[in-house]
Amino acid sequence: MTTDNNQTLFQRASAVIPGGVNSPVRAFKAVGGTPRFIQRAQGAYFWDANGKRYIDYIGSWGPMILGHGHPAVVDAVQKAVLEGFSYGAPTEREIELAEAILALVPSMEMVRLVSSGTEAAMSALRLARGATGRKHIIKFEGCYHGHADALLVKAGSGLATFGHPTSGGVPPEAVQHTIVLEYNNIAQLEEAFALHGKDMACLMIEAIAGNMNFVRATPEFARRCRELCTQHGALLVFDEVMTGFRVGLHGAQGVLGITPDLTVLGKVIGGGMPLAAFGGPRAIMEQLAPLGPVYQAGTLSGNPVATACGLATLKEIAKPGFYEALSAKTRTLVAGLKAAADAEGVPFNVDSEGGMFGFFLMKDKPQNYGTVMTTDNAKFNALFHGLLDRGVYIAPALYEAGFVSAAHSDEDIAATIDAARQIFHASQP
Repeated sequence: MTTDNNQTLFQRASAVIPGGVNSPVRAFKAVGGTPRFIQRAQGAYFWDANGKRYIDYIGSWGPMILGHGHPAVVDAVQKAVLEGFSYGAPTEREIELAEAILALVPSMEMVRLVSSGTEAAMSALRLARGATGRKHIIKFEGCYHGHADALLVKAGSGLATFGHPTSGGVPPEAVQHTIVLEYNNIAQLEEAFALHGKDMACLMIEAIAGNMNFVRATPEFARRCRELCTQHGALLVFDEVMTGFRVGLHGAQGVLGITPDLTVLGKVIGGGMPLAAFGGPRAIMEQLAPLGPVYQAGTLSGNPVATACGLATLKEIAKPGFYEALSAKTRTLVAGLKAAADAEGVPFNVDSEGGMFGFFLMKDKPQNYGTVMTTDNAKFNALFHGLLDRGVYIAPALYEAGFVSAAHSDEDIAATIDAARQIFHASQP
């Protein structure tokens, strides 16, 4: 018998790391089986501890928009490493990255660099409260904004009521000012503002949600979010950690044509290194320390290696034709998956934007988390493991979006569709 090195590593990891992983979804708990321990990656692929190659559709959960090991990015990082890992002092490259971000996101006049999406969302929330002098916030069920206490919350017991903690260690008072509403439900949104508008600091939303698989805010819903925030003096915060530079060069706000007051960014802007940001109009951003009373700090913020990686990535994706080519690849993938499912009579629905996509094993495209939750877990798990066995790696949970990179070839996409076709065919009586 051959040794499964993934299983061996998982057993070692489980003895010293809770659950054997450093981020929960990696544990395969939702789908069963042993997580793959990755040894290396290049282009559209990575290889596990057994040396098996996979076509990678998670892309480190979004950042690897160019694929793994892009030569220009690797060169920039190698040069930066030789200059030093971290200084705890300002660098010119921080300015260059900030200027590059602002040039691509017109709603932002100033930006603060941080190290993670959670940190960026948490800081944007604090800034919104500090700038407005208000406490209440709105978020939507199925939208994930990191693991800050006030954002780890499920819906309340009644319409437009305050939520309850969804994690141990989060006391009820930490979420007492958080209202959780149903995504794409305009009536609930209007009621929440009617009841609490004068005390509302901000509304935070993934305008294209990627943490209940791939669900779009309808244009009408997005516009109403903007209108009600403006009417009541609340700030509209777009969490674009996942969608920023993923769904288009100007993010989800560019796709929807909506201007938020604050934007939270991450993933792609770091190119695979720990880097995130939040920004908005100058008048709001100047409320941050050291200029204003809202405190935020970070030892590794603006890290010189991470900024080199992010800057090199942004330079590549800003080249003419990049998003047209990326979007075409993604559309080919999802159309092929749908055709393969339709041919076997398997209920299947797909959507995509730029290099981000999602699919649902159901007839109709869901509009909110409650509908997403009706997906057949067993069918998804069978599809996941069937693809994994055939060398295709998608997210090990049906609530996560997928990602195509510039490195994926036509052959990679055709192989993925063929693998899915085999699985759909085998699943039929």
